[in-house]
Amino acid sequence: MSKEIPTTDNRQPITQYLQLSGLEPLIITPETNFVNVGERTNVTGSRKFLRLIKEGNYEAAVDIARAQVEGGAQIIDVNMDEGMLDGVEAMTKFLNLIAAEPDIARVPVMIDSSKWEIIEAGLKVIQGKGVVNSISLKEGEAAFIHHAKLIKRYGAAVIVMAFDEVGQADTYERRIEICKRSYDILVHQVGFPATDIIFDPNIFPVATGMEEHRRNALDFFLATKWIRENLPYAHVSGGVSNVSFSFRGNDKVREAMHSAFLYHAIQHGMTMGIVNPEMLEIYDEIDSDLLTYVEDVLLDRRDDATERLLDYAENLKSDTKTTDKVVQEWRNGSVQERLTHSLVKGLDEFIEQDVEEARQLVDKPIQVIEQHLMNGMNVVGDLFGSGKMFLPQVVKSARVMKKAVAYLLPFIEASKDGHSAGAGKVLMATVKGDVHDIGKNIVSVVLACNNFEIIDLGVMVPPEKIIQTAVAENVDIIGLSGLITPSLDEMVYLAKEMERLNISIPIMIGGATTSRAHTAVKIAPEYTGSVVHVNDASRAVTVASNLLQPENKATYAEQIREEYDQLREGYLNRSREKEFLRLSEARANKLRLDWSQYQPAQPNFIGVQEVKVTLAELVPFIDWTPFFHSWQLFGKYPAILNDDVVGEQAQQLFDDAQKMLAQIVEENWFTAKGLVGIFPANTVNDDDIEVLPTTDNPQPTTFLTLRQQSKKNVGAPNIALADFIAPKESGIQDYIGCFCVTTGFGVDEKAAVFEQDLDDYQAIMVKALGDRLAEAFAEYLHWKVRKEIWGYASDEQLDNLALIAEDYKGIRPAPGYPACPDHLEKPTIWKLLQVEERIGVTLTESMAMWPAASVSGYYFAHPESKYFGLGKIKADQVEDYAQRRGVSVEVAHKWLAPNVAD
Repeated sequence: MSKEIPTTDNRQPITQYLQLSGLEPLIITPETNFVNVGERTNVTGSRKFLRLIKEGNYEAAVDIARAQVEGGAQIIDVNMDEGMLDGVEAMTKFLNLIAAEPDIARVPVMIDSSKWEIIEAGLKVIQGKGVVNSISLKEGEAAFIHHAKLIKRYGAAVIVMAFDEVGQADTYERRIEICKRSYDILVHQVGFPATDIIFDPNIFPVATGMEEHRRNALDFFLATKWIRENLPYAHVSGGVSNVSFSFRGNDKVREAMHSAFLYHAIQHGMTMGIVNPEMLEIYDEIDSDLLTYVEDVLLDRRDDATERLLDYAENLKSDTKTTDKVVQEWRNGSVQERLTHSLVKGLDEFIEQDVEEARQLVDKPIQVIEQHLMNGMNVVGDLFGSGKMFLPQVVKSARVMKKAVAYLLPFIEASKDGHSAGAGKVLMATVKGDVHDIGKNIVSVVLACNNFEIIDLGVMVPPEKIIQTAVAENVDIIGLSGLITPSLDEMVYLAKEMERLNISIPIMIGGATTSRAHTAVKIAPEYTGSVVHVNDASRAVTVASNLLQPENKATYAEQIREEYDQLREGYLNRSREKEFLRLSEARANKLRLDWSQYQPAQPNFIGVQEVKVTLAELVPFIDWTPFFHSWQLFGKYPAILNDDVVGEQAQQLFDDAQKMLAQIVEENWFTAKGLVGIFPANTVNDDDIEVLPTTDNPQPTTFLTLRQQSKKNVGAPNIALADFIAPKESGIQDYIGCFCVTTGFGVDEKAAVFEQDLDDYQAIMVKALGDRLAEAFAEYLHWKVRKEIWGYASDEQLDNLALIAEDYKGIRPAPGYPACPDHLEKPTIWKLLQVEERIGVTLTESMAMWPAASVSGYYFAHPESKYFGLGKIKADQVEDYAQRRGVSVEVAHKWLAPNVAD
């Protein structure tokens, strides 16, 4: 039994040791070795875990947690922060599942989220005593105390970030100041057990070349020591890999830095943290010279410590990898070896020279493609399939391949022999009404790299054209892509048409809104031919090959059909088992804010105005994490640049993006246009928002919202966006905003130039950056609305990381996204703002915005407004919605289909 130490007041005594538990206790004593936290059950850090959770494959996700525990994790970190997830539901479901697995549930859980509602959902179901990650003073003392009291009531320990209203602590003095202040509030005001407090004093990179970073490690060590000596019973944690950020790509130096940092951190009192065991060298076995250089940096022992370690690292690279002289030695290999090297490395400097040499060795020029080039691309495919190459590298390989083929084409035509024995012919198209094609283009590149002939019909392709072209060109596979939810219905319609016409060409389905479940439940039953969902580009080649290989395509087709039949049955059973409320009951359980205590901020502007902004002003607002996701490099920026697996490739991609972004800004490649409107509004009839007439909008307008209908835990409301606007009967005049921004004018034209130059890499890059700048514009405008245009948070002081984390008051949900999946609300925004007339952004028949790099949505100012997922709704709400919208039930069902429970 642990010794109990009385406090200095009348509160309950506190124990000497931090005591956590799953089914088994974890008591951290002075004799306890460093406690390692497993973080692969984190959607922001594990691509695989995110995919499984999105697909609803919780069984496989639980296996990841099991592997973490079997691998030695003493605590598992669970994070469900992802924009397209219902984080509350996902956290609740996953924790309930692992609670039923004794081999996992034996260890404590760390509930990790930047959203309090997700943290609280986890606290409600967690088994044993876990840890909340994290809270801080960045939102002020009131929010800090409120969250701490609730965590105490739930009986969990807490990680406290060294972060206050001013920002992150980046010096020794700031670290101890914030930690002392946090400790005093927790212990003396909240009555929080001191043993349940774990501080994270911020591990930052060293050896960056910046003078202000010299003491990053030493200040962490000293702050850790101070905390352990001056804040009784508190513990210290941190993410160790951050310290070696400057040396990504040099594993030997990074391993030494991690080991040395951990050694000194533990000596100074660090008790737990996130460490990758595969990136640790044994401290006593670190090369003595390397250890000296590393510790000179970590302990700031010399003014030239950074330069000495950088020089040593460069020499280490020269010794273990290659010198410039050796780099060129690949030119001494055979022509096949040289071509393969150029393709794998994405180098085009010598490609025409080597292709010409290969042409002299064969009977027909087409054989250079069939033999030499495809041999090289087979290597690329193998490396990509095994995870040793990443998508940006493959796209660069495709660029080299295209240049090689372009060189050969005149010779092939002259020889009258232009037929190559390809792997198959694939028609690719983004379906009618949809304008997004980055993902489709990436898949096309990957398939082309593997000798598939691609017929790309582009975007907004009607089903008649897809079918007509597929038949006329005698294609082997049809690939359908879509980003917006109405595209799902287009895919179902096309499958029905192909069935009606007795066409049996296999169909591959892909795109952001598509899923394996939707394909199995909605598309596969309508088509007797093969239909397969392709989750990402890395799977496309395998799926296409399996669909076409004569020896096993029948077996594969049957296997997929059986798999989808089982998935469909399981999905429908789960849907039937889930409890729903009638719409009247959901409305009775709506979110009820205290309007008597709320006085809406009077906007500084009422009406509609255009927004002028330069591209340079948008750059600081870019969220880079989705940029890497679009290239299928999964992780959170900037940590992804330091990732053990994809970090080196992510850094190369980032460098290329920065280079192009500088050109975009300097040469004004794109035109940014924006509109914002602020209007008086009130909620009427529970779920409608009535927008009152203004000078810019002389007619009253109504926004329709949808309400959650799934049965909630006791005390949890069924939310609709209308709940965040004051009801008309309250007598309070409230307001709503809406906006549309674009950076898309110029994107397609610039991409076309790159495509004409056979440079898919830059063509995809320019579209990805167009999308990022559009999202940055939306973030910038929301910031301006909060601080100036509406002005309801004029004193806000947030950096870009805080903006990305949505640490602001109010929300900007968008039609088509989880809180309001109804795309038919877009025309109302277009009418209110006169979008097409003022800035030229148009809507397709499926309500996709053109140009594609555009963003639109609403502004809600109430401080308790929050993002949520609508989830599934029932037929009574569809009928009610149809009546409110003035359309037939069939039309309403079409637009709401992905959210309608079967």
